[in-house]
Amino acid sequence: MFERNVIKDLEKWAGKVNRKPLILRGSRQVGKTTLVDNFAEQFENYLYLNFEKNPRAMALFEKEQEIDDLVAEIFLFCGKEKQLGKTLLFIDEVQNSKTVITKLRYFYEAKIPNLYVIAAGSLLETMLSKKISFPVGRVEYLAVRPCTFNEYLRAIGEKILEKALLDRRIPEALHDKTMNLFNTFTLIGGMPEIVADYAENKDFIRLNSIYESLLTSYRDDVEKYAENSTMSQTIRYILKVGWKFAAQRITLGGFADSSYKPREMGEAFRTLEKTFILELCYPTTDFLIPITQDLKRSPKLLWLDCGLVNYAANLQKEVFGAKDILDAYRGKIAEQIVAQELLALDSRVSHQRNFWVREKHSSQAEIDFVLQFDNKVIPIEVKSGHNAHLKSLHLFMEEVPHDIAVRVWSQPFSINEVTTQKGKKFKLINLPFYYVGVLEKVLENI
Repeated sequence: MFERNVIKDLEKWAGKVNRKPLILRGSRQVGKTTLVDNFAEQFENYLYLNFEKNPRAMALFEKEQEIDDLVAEIFLFCGKEKQLGKTLLFIDEVQNSKTVITKLRYFYEAKIPNLYVIAAGSLLETMLSKKISFPVGRVEYLAVRPCTFNEYLRAIGEKILEKALLDRRIPEALHDKTMNLFNTFTLIGGMPEIVADYAENKDFIRLNSIYESLLTSYRDDVEKYAENSTMSQTIRYILKVGWKFAAQRITLGGFADSSYKPREMGEAFRTLEKTFILELCYPTTDFLIPITQDLKRSPKLLWLDCGLVNYAANLQKEVFGAKDILDAYRGKIAEQIVAQELLALDSRVSHQRNFWVREKHSSQAEIDFVLQFDNKVIPIEVKSGHNAHLKSLHLFMEEVPHDIAVRVWSQPFSINEVTTQKGKKFKLINLPFYYVGVLEKVLENI
């Protein structure tokens, strides 16, 4: 299995002096368990408990005892002899035990230098809204998301190209090759099982059974996190028809020609957000930091993975046949994949994407995304075409106190000096799709 970028975040966590138990959060099948299994190779002892596959393990935490005694019992339960050195304890599917969740703080308070505790659960996020005593201030969180483009390059053996990508040194002679690889990545998406299977077999058709299995697992989970039958029906409806609205602004009331009311649909969407399957991305009208969302305006629907969108919305042939991914599905697939790469810039659970709209309700001006970088709000448009046609971008740049804007496209990297109608000059960074994952490094060098 290929190495994930987030392994560096795990290593950084493990190196902290005042380390807290770490809770991995992310949707089902984004590779949390495999990630920790790979990370465990850096430890002398690895204790793995899965509360879903072996519910008896939860009994270990029921009685009150010292942490050292508990760890000794876990070694015995796992059938392992304790070796000298660092011990990694990984509690998987931890959402099955409220007791264990509340007791995670004891591992922090015990301050055992050689004991490292990680917990994860595909449905853990849905428990945050319930009456559970979460160990606030005694644990920390890390988001695990689908694979990025550079991870895809690593998986398919393009390590030299990956290094050039990370160094922002891809020569123009390799632009077409890199864009073709990015287009394939856009088609299949970044779910780890999909990436690993494609890397091994290079077969698009055999991936469909994996997509179907992933979607079925999401649908089967509905009963576990829906609070009532109405919410269950609403969530199932979203998971059935919502994929074709990827990267589009939506209204909650009557979403996708349904009869569901705004409150019903809003509760269902918020529940799915907690499972990291999707995000309702709300606009901002801000030109200055901090970026604040305007929750009164209609949000943009962003899904966790472009490959799942293509399969579930029956868009695979259109994406595969497009000469430029900006032409596929009115540009929304391009916007969805850019959204994924932008989200992966930050492993914080709280990290969200934003787009911009003009404050005047009569105005149609809209910027696909805005990124807070240092003390600036950087506009990002996912568009081809002449610089003069980026009207919303020009309006935005006339208001902000800086001179940097980004246009994501399928052409090679370049920087233009552009002048707005009011005479303000700004630098337009023309960023090929494959550089979105290193956007912050690009901005640092401007």
